[in-house]
Amino acid sequence: MKVAQLLQEFKKFALKGNVVDLALAVIIGGAFGKVITSLVDNVLMPVISYVSPKPEGYLSWHIGRIKIGAFLGDSVNFLIIAGAMFFLLVKLVGAIEKAVPWPKPDEPATKECPLCLSTIPYRATKCAHCTADLPQDTARTSSPPT
Repeated sequence: MKVAQLLQEFKKFALKGNVVDLALAVIIGGAFGKVITSLVDNVLMPVISYVSPKPEGYLSWHIGRIKIGAFLGDSVNFLIIAGAMFFLLVKLVGAIEKAVPWPKPDEPATKECPLCLSTIPYRATKCAHCTADLPQDTARTSSPPT
């Protein structure tokens, strides 16, 4: 396989819409995670660490070698990210779907050929399966896909 052909195939794969969208989502998710981590490490946990008189704050909380403070900080970090994703993805998208009425199709997407009973596009004038010419008012239609 030639290198030019390999590069062409890679370019075709890498520039597909869903691959680019996924890469963008990963980058934004990483940035969002860093912002939340900074919020937890620099704002929330120092406020919580006023309970401890030690200058290291919550990072000094431990039982033997088990770092309870660091685990607590990571747990708060996870809960904030999970809560934000829940409200953003589940609640916000659900509210948008309820608020925006989806248009109903005026005509069905498919119909059945009256001769061979194959499913064909609604606007077809010739059956692709039996090659019969179809009248414009063929009888049975099936509902459009949802």
